[in-house]
Amino acid sequence: MKDRILYTKPNVGELEHRWVELMLWHAWGTYSGSYIKGFEEQFAKYIGTQYAVATSSCTGALHLGLAALGIKKGHEVILADTNWIATAAPIVYLGAKPVFVDIKEDTWCINPAEVKKAITKKTKAIIATHLYGNLCSLASLKEIAGEIPIIEDAAEAIGSMYRGKYAGSIGRFGVFSFHGSKTITSGEGGMFVTNSKDLSDKVRQLNNHGRSVNAKQFSPEILGYKYKMTDMQAALGTAQLQRVKELVQSKRFIFENYEYLLKDVPNIKMNPRQQGCVNGFWMPNVVVNKKHRFNLPARELFLEEFAKDNIDARVFFYPLSSLPMFKKANNPVAYDICTRSINLPSYYDMTLMDQRRVAIVIKKVMGR
Repeated sequence: MKDRILYTKPNVGELEHRWVELMLWHAWGTYSGSYIKGFEEQFAKYIGTQYAVATSSCTGALHLGLAALGIKKGHEVILADTNWIATAAPIVYLGAKPVFVDIKEDTWCINPAEVKKAITKKTKAIIATHLYGNLCSLASLKEIAGEIPIIEDAAEAIGSMYRGKYAGSIGRFGVFSFHGSKTITSGEGGMFVTNSKDLSDKVRQLNNHGRSVNAKQFSPEILGYKYKMTDMQAALGTAQLQRVKELVQSKRFIFENYEYLLKDVPNIKMNPRQQGCVNGFWMPNVVVNKKHRFNLPARELFLEEFAKDNIDARVFFYPLSSLPMFKKANNPVAYDICTRSINLPSYYDMTLMDQRRVAIVIKKVMGR
């Protein structure tokens, strides 16, 4: 049997081992939290924000940020229907209502025109998810939103840039993921970033069981949460952050290889190259032209043929409103595109031969 091609895995080497070993020897007692603080400061510097708060997950970062904004029961938060459930869950945790709108056909990100239709007096935030590293139309969203905060879900967009600024640094706040599948990893973990001191302070308080910096020991002023990152995770994350340019460039190189290998295949497109944007290409995708018909959805044919060749692949996100805990929404692009799309393997040490194997399967499916 051919060697298995995984859809993703991290790139962890000697530098990461050294950082974690140093943490295990030193980050206790008086020095507890020192690696977390260092990671936060370095990440904020890289992204270009004044503040960063490390968390145990991107979900936690989003939950804290929404809570800090005052999102609560009776409020509505608009987001794209094409999303992972982690973007919607914190809205529900706080008793608010997620309002799912359609995506744009060309970027697969939230459609500003649909956002405009969905805004009501109850709308208290809009979440712009930079899907697979693709960039949302932030200028259009800001114009439509007015005083309504734009939140950037940049979980998949480390290294992506919008008009010269890093994704996550432009909205009221941004959140990032360091899950093992992401461009940089801390095993699990997330980061909240903002240029608002008040918002940053509130998130820190909420993340510390409701205790502010000046609180008496064991004396929370409000009921909070605990989404804290560990020093061990921060040590790994710091090492990865030192290599972020290299890792983002590797992602771009993998995408460009696929782009070259598939350039002559008709009726497909890959992640867009948007004017004024730089895509981090976290996850390469193939989308089949909707006019190109098979006897089964293209997604199923891809999965079937990849499995035969011992290749992992991921499906495009299903619409959140299609899940049993939500009410179905009328978002035709989101419901259509997931049936004719597939995420491609993109781990760092993929060889060109590995990518050729993937490309051969795509050509086989498209030749039917």
